[in-house]
Amino acid sequence: MEHGPITLGKEQSAKLLALGTRFFLAAALTASQTPGGYAPFALGLVAAAGPGMNGAAALTGAGLGALLFMDFAGALPFLATGVLILTAATAFQGSQKLTRPGVAAVTAAGLFLAVGGIYVLQSLSPLRHLTPCLAAAGLTGAAAWFFCPVFRPEEGRSAPDGLLFLAAALILALADLEVLGVSVGRTLLCVLLLYTAYERGALAGAAAGLGLGLTADLCAGTSSGVFAAGLGLAGLLAGKCAPRRRGEAALAFLAASLVSLLPSTEPLAEPLVLEAAIGAGLFLLLPGRLFGGKRVKRQEAGNPASAGQQLKERLTKAAGALRELYDSMGRTPKTNEENPAIIFDRAAERVCRGCALCDLCWQREYTGTFNAMNDATPLMLERGRMMAKDLPKHFSDRCIHLTEFITAVNGELSAFLLRRQYRRQLEETRRSAQGQYAQLSELLTATAAGLGEAVPTAGEGAFACRVGAALRPKEGETVCGDTVTSFQTEAGQWCLLLADGMGSGEPARKESALTCRLLQQFLEAGIAPEAAMKTLNSAMALRGADTGSFTTIDLCVFQPATGDLAFYKYGAAPSYLKKGGTVRRITGASLPAGLRGGPASPDVTRLRLEPGGFAVMVSDGVTDPGRDEWLQDLLAGWEGEDPQALAGLILSESIRREKLQDDCGIQVLYRAEEKRKV
Repeated sequence: MEHGPITLGKEQSAKLLALGTRFFLAAALTASQTPGGYAPFALGLVAAAGPGMNGAAALTGAGLGALLFMDFAGALPFLATGVLILTAATAFQGSQKLTRPGVAAVTAAGLFLAVGGIYVLQSLSPLRHLTPCLAAAGLTGAAAWFFCPVFRPEEGRSAPDGLLFLAAALILALADLEVLGVSVGRTLLCVLLLYTAYERGALAGAAAGLGLGLTADLCAGTSSGVFAAGLGLAGLLAGKCAPRRRGEAALAFLAASLVSLLPSTEPLAEPLVLEAAIGAGLFLLLPGRLFGGKRVKRQEAGNPASAGQQLKERLTKAAGALRELYDSMGRTPKTNEENPAIIFDRAAERVCRGCALCDLCWQREYTGTFNAMNDATPLMLERGRMMAKDLPKHFSDRCIHLTEFITAVNGELSAFLLRRQYRRQLEETRRSAQGQYAQLSELLTATAAGLGEAVPTAGEGAFACRVGAALRPKEGETVCGDTVTSFQTEAGQWCLLLADGMGSGEPARKESALTCRLLQQFLEAGIAPEAAMKTLNSAMALRGADTGSFTTIDLCVFQPATGDLAFYKYGAAPSYLKKGGTVRRITGASLPAGLRGGPASPDVTRLRLEPGGFAVMVSDGVTDPGRDEWLQDLLAGWEGEDPQALAGLILSESIRREKLQDDCGIQVLYRAEEKRKV
């Protein structure tokens, strides 16, 4: 409660500051007038301020500005338009669509035309006054559009463009203020444009230059577009020099001004050249801290190797921190199981303390009482509640508060069982989190190591590789529950995946396809195969807790440049390595992915695939692992070189022998004899 007045005071101060800002800005913007005595920027601010006190503050400020900077003939329609804009905003207050920036801009411009058009029609020369009125209406709508993000941040649009427009509108109010023949407003406008172009690039510089130039032309009453031409070209060239030094941007800005303004016969052309030169000088005097962000970006872009090394170091440190967290959790002493004796202690405290036989039971006959409770404990814990028959007869006959004692024991027993269940769940969660920390540490370590490795390129020693595959669904099914895929990573490694989902049909296909897709994304991201598979296993264990599903994973990774081959297996069927008439059988003993939580490692077998050799992967539907002699004989007798033909032959022989009792998936990798021509 003591902090209430402080918070309230801060909120009131913020509201008063917001109201004061709108009041003084509207008053100042009234000085920025266009031909015909219009003040469109102030009306745009009234429209952007919205309904309520904010709009009233802006309208009051505009009234003060009209009193200071406008004559009575111009102030009357100006204030009438402001009142109508505030009235419309109040009427539309309950509708979000009608208070959007675009609607506010159109409403402000339309009301301006409705009021200003009456005065134009009543004037002696309507056609001569029509163009300034239309231009001022357009500026009113544009001002409302740009000011809305500044004064209504909840709209979710970006405010920098609005701030730029607001600054330009305020500066234009100083256009008629001259020092030694130089316009202060136009000079500051050059500084603003040069800074905007240098910070935001060529396109933003050209757009800002054209917009500011057209507005300046309108406010100055020129018809030749001298400001639009000079400032537009100057903003474009200055933005082109954005990645370079500020001096080059200032010179480009000045050169563009000279080229576009000196040939002009407009009286304001020569003063604008001088003002552009002074503005370029003032731009060079701006504090360096205003340009710090751009220097940092250029430095990072110019040194990608350093950025990569920094990223590698950060990943390594993060992995070390996670590993330390994992080790610290392992060093934490485990909480001992609570002794069930506490159940009887607490029940006796509630029931026996005031009993006349308390001293007899718990002091003189303590041993007998202790044995009675000890004998009743196993039955009580197994059943989940105590009954009178669990206690020895000598104890139950002596106890004069037996019913109350059993009720108290059952109450304490329920609390004891809940505490034990909670501790076991907490321990399981701790072990799971510990395993995830370890797995994430390994994943970050593998990723960091991959950043420092050079990507191998295929040379003269590399041999061509070809892949063949075959799938066939189980008898009676329309889709195969197995999924096979093969791809080559940016590091040049060939990866062959074979996943067998639990069961058959569409559910099994979805599980196996998801497994292959996720593992492929890990491997293509440069993560080491073993770390990728352990991460996937942990994730699938969490999925399996809800779905009860699991998937076998068989991954073959081959490096063509060296001939190194590795099999990674989670519950997968045997694979085979063939060279000539020799066949080697590769097996594993790990469980399928999803059946075992924590960072369970896959079975890994590292071999070498010689030129002319085959690596064959099959699912358990192709052959029973206990009687696969026929497959080994088929591979030993195969003399062809087409892996697709070999995969088809294995599938047809499997159908003949196994009768499609399960889904069949086959992948074959062949390393050709001839060298690849590079």
